[in-house]
Amino acid sequence: MEDACHKSLIRSFIRTRRRPGFVPIQGTYAESAFHEETSDTSKPAPNKRLAFVAVFSALVAAGTIISIPLPQPVAEITLAPAFYFALAVLVDKWDAFAATAIGGFVGELFNITTRGGSPIYPFGMVWARAPEVLIIAWAAKKDRKTLAFAMVLATVYETFAFLIPDWLFYTYGLFEYGPPTTLYTGLLTASSDLLTFADLVYIPVAFAIIAAAGPTFRRLGYRN
Repeated sequence: MEDACHKSLIRSFIRTRRRPGFVPIQGTYAESAFHEETSDTSKPAPNKRLAFVAVFSALVAAGTIISIPLPQPVAEITLAPAFYFALAVLVDKWDAFAATAIGGFVGELFNITTRGGSPIYPFGMVWARAPEVLIIAWAAKKDRKTLAFAMVLATVYETFAFLIPDWLFYTYGLFEYGPPTTLYTGLLTASSDLLTFADLVYIPVAFAIIAAAGPTFRRLGYRN
């Protein structure tokens, strides 16, 4: 009895020290190689975040400009989705949102300036791509399957965010989309936007970026 009390007393002093508010998470993607301690949510200082958003925006802009040529009717696929898919997991969701919106706008503005295109295109990039980050960020601390599903869901959103406005623009001849036409013809013309589903090929690339860059983002102060 005395021995049992002695052991109990020792246990009361020998306990694992935890940070205040720390709640262990088990069985989630947050426990992977790059998110061991993401049960805590923290961010860099505001001035650093501003600098990081500028860098991330430049990265997304470059990814929007750089494209991989593909056979018609796809024509090309840009690199940007791989970057903002990963940023949605690695950094604060609003930093990733801002970087995707700014980078997408600037990159597409460069594209229409150098290659031609409708003046609405840069705004379409913001409308279609920035909200994807919020969808993916929702699953950032969940398991891999849920995160992959969120990336698929984000791509579905992006596809229809392009398709529906383009359908209306073709139908009513807005923003240099040509002369007005019927709803059916407008939809048929806009249906090439369904090829945006090609962005799904970047999901494995995004997972690879997340795994490789995770430790660096932890050192920068992000615990998303």
